[in-house]
Amino acid sequence: MGVKIGVFPASGALGSSVVNHLAKLVPVSDLVLIARYPEKRYDLQQAGAKVRKADYDEPSTLDTAFEGVDVLMLISYASFEIDHRVKVRNPSYITQVSSLSNNDNQAHHLAINAAVKSGVKHIFYSSLGFGGDLTDHSIAHVMGAHIQTEKYLSSLQDTVSHTIVREGLYTESFPIYTAFFDPQNPADEVAIPHSGSGPGVAWVKRDELGEATAKLIASYINGPTSFEYLNKAVLLSGSREISLAETVEIIGQAIGQPLKIREISVDEFVNLPQIGDKLTYHGVNLSREWATAWEAIRRGETAVVSPALREILGREPENYETTIKALMG
Repeated sequence: MGVKIGVFPASGALGSSVVNHLAKLVPVSDLVLIARYPEKRYDLQQAGAKVRKADYDEPSTLDTAFEGVDVLMLISYASFEIDHRVKVRNPSYITQVSSLSNNDNQAHHLAINAAVKSGVKHIFYSSLGFGGDLTDHSIAHVMGAHIQTEKYLSSLQDTVSHTIVREGLYTESFPIYTAFFDPQNPADEVAIPHSGSGPGVAWVKRDELGEATAKLIASYINGPTSFEYLNKAVLLSGSREISLAETVEIIGQAIGQPLKIREISVDEFVNLPQIGDKLTYHGVNLSREWATAWEAIRRGETAVVSPALREILGREPENYETTIKALMG
């Protein structure tokens, strides 16, 4: 029997990409796919993968989710808020899981604790590309839960080894950095609390992040003791930093209209009509917290260009213009 690889959650955008690329690198029968909507992975179940149901929002489902898994790809909770990302709705469940952490009311921690109890030997964690060159600090609210989880994994390295994969900012996520600019109904400008100048973003195609992450997992399985990123972090970025002004100009070129940034205040941003409830989670409006992402970009947190993605893929990553053009097609 081969090394069993768990992916949780396995049906989201990044998770699906990681799984699809893993299926080309390892026997499908070695995959354990864990998802809120397991029916989305029945395609691979037919090919021999195990498929299980579990949900960050239902901590009790984590109890048996990772049984038999040797290596776990843990993908972060899909939101940018800290409280719900790291806290659960059922605090009484905390005592049922583990006493490994002094901060066991964190959802990521609960998943990690459940994995440890189930005998998982190594955890890959999908972090995010804020924080500059792998620093443990970020001004971006969206990075808060990631840094907490990274630190927790590091504290457990004598119990379970880990690899932190700081996934660069997805090109596909451009709407949240452009005040939800809609290419199908384009405005004349992008109004954000940033001038567009200064340090930018090393944008990266999401499916290439999934491919590189899958290759990292396969590399660990083929040689765990010599694995380059054992108990370390790796930043996967695009091969070029692009200012927000150029980011927007390229979007404009792809849709065939001139497009520029108009800098506004954070107060103006939170009241933009297109924001609506898009940045409201569990009844709490976090628009102002989200605006810290632009301050992080301004400080250069997302401008670091790492060679790791190119080295892992064995080719140059797809450039931002190509990905944007395909998205607009």
